[in-house]
Amino acid sequence: MSSQQPEPWWSRAVFYQIYPRSFADSNGDGVGDLDGAASRLEYLDGLGVDALWFSPITVSPMADHGYDVSDPRDIDPLFGDLAAFERLIAAAHERGIKITMDLVPNHTSSQHPWFQDALAAGPRSPARDRYIFRDGRGPGGRKPPNNWQSVFGGPSWTRVVEPDGNPGQWYLHLFDVEQPDLNWDNPEVSDDLEKTLRFWLERGVDGFRIDVAHGMAKPPGLPDTDVEMRPRMLNDGDPRFNHAGVHEIHRNIRRVMNDYPGAVTIGEVWVFDNASWAQYLRADELHLGFNFRLVRAEFDAAEIHDAIDNTLAAAAIENAAPTWTLENHDVPRAPSRYGGGAAGLDRARAMAMATLALPGAVFLYNGQELGLPTVELPDESLRDPTWERSGHTVRGRDGCRIPIPWRGDTPPFGFSTSSETWLPMPPQWAALTVEKQLNQPDSTFAFFRRALELRRSHAEFTGMRVEWLRSPRGTLMFERGDHGLRCALNASKWALPLPDGEVILTSTPLVDRKLPPNGAAWLV
Repeated sequence: MSSQQPEPWWSRAVFYQIYPRSFADSNGDGVGDLDGAASRLEYLDGLGVDALWFSPITVSPMADHGYDVSDPRDIDPLFGDLAAFERLIAAAHERGIKITMDLVPNHTSSQHPWFQDALAAGPRSPARDRYIFRDGRGPGGRKPPNNWQSVFGGPSWTRVVEPDGNPGQWYLHLFDVEQPDLNWDNPEVSDDLEKTLRFWLERGVDGFRIDVAHGMAKPPGLPDTDVEMRPRMLNDGDPRFNHAGVHEIHRNIRRVMNDYPGAVTIGEVWVFDNASWAQYLRADELHLGFNFRLVRAEFDAAEIHDAIDNTLAAAAIENAAPTWTLENHDVPRAPSRYGGGAAGLDRARAMAMATLALPGAVFLYNGQELGLPTVELPDESLRDPTWERSGHTVRGRDGCRIPIPWRGDTPPFGFSTSSETWLPMPPQWAALTVEKQLNQPDSTFAFFRRALELRRSHAEFTGMRVEWLRSPRGTLMFERGDHGLRCALNASKWALPLPDGEVILTSTPLVDRKLPPNGAAWLV
């Protein structure tokens, strides 16, 4: 980013992702909602976040928990109504907290009026041209148009019954059968998205996280592929994603966003080639793009070093702000991913310090600040469509979506007045509630609050420069900015002697000025 221009608010913001059905329930139905989120704004303000990102809250049959949208310009009654969202936006803005929301442009719900019109209209109709319908292959068109598989498992094509009652065309759904892909070659699709963008921006929304931002454009002819496509597996070279036409879609989105100064777009870009990823961050496309290299890295000094280097290098190609995230609603929680137990939590805290010390924007996921682990749920409690679509071979993402424990000693821990929460809460979380952690100076919550306070208040956390410093094998040390902040991370089995300087924060107590394994420290 140019040093002559004022720094955009989003370029170093801390975003907090709210998975709304799991954050706070205000009406006792066991599902979180907007009024519940509004009631926790004081908590979020105290934590020190700059912006909230709401996972889908628009009207949906909830086949994929809101990522199957049937009306993109209204609030689903499960979460409240438009008035509740407008109240929340106003209350957040009073506290200086921005509001961003999920945008799902790749597909709609099969209950969307457009898709229902397409089913009723029949083959080769204008209504069908809004989606990707094709004739089948083989005798009677009984085989799918190509061999693509769904990200959720099973074929990515479903055959429809035509208005005359006979089997007919097939429609493409890269995700669930209830999520038909839109045809972005049809100008009606782009026009409708512009209406959606302006609808929410006019109501004070500060930006959008764009779901599957690399997925809207499809390859010409939709050819077969020999790339293996297992559920939830995304590869470079995957024929379903990252086609050149997607960039004109993002340029059209950016033209709308430019009418609302300060508004931000953040792309979910599962692309791992740096040059290809950076194309999404060109000056006339996305403002920010998720780079998921750190999410994929083990707690290993070499892997972490490479992930950070790659992320910085990819962003630098287009002079963009890098983004950092360790958790979201699609991946196992960091303490579990890093080995579980006390060691996993220590590593998660250390990695949080590393990301918060780096230039750019940081995304936290609700409950990350409490050190919540992934929960192993019984089969009968699983709700993720991946479980059914994979023939009960992939358990899905429910384990990282358990409701937040707020207070008390037994479920539902103040999340709801109902004991029947949409996903069950483990009794073991009694020690992890917000109530308990607020009163513990060494809690994970206290650690995050202090880290965000330091990041916000110290000049050492400004500037884009990152310089790697020499450190023993299995450890990392880098200097940030022009003011001498140093971050040390110990992924080895031995204590790490810290260099000279004032230690302003550690993720775990020092022993004789040595950083224990699985720890991190900030020095100035």
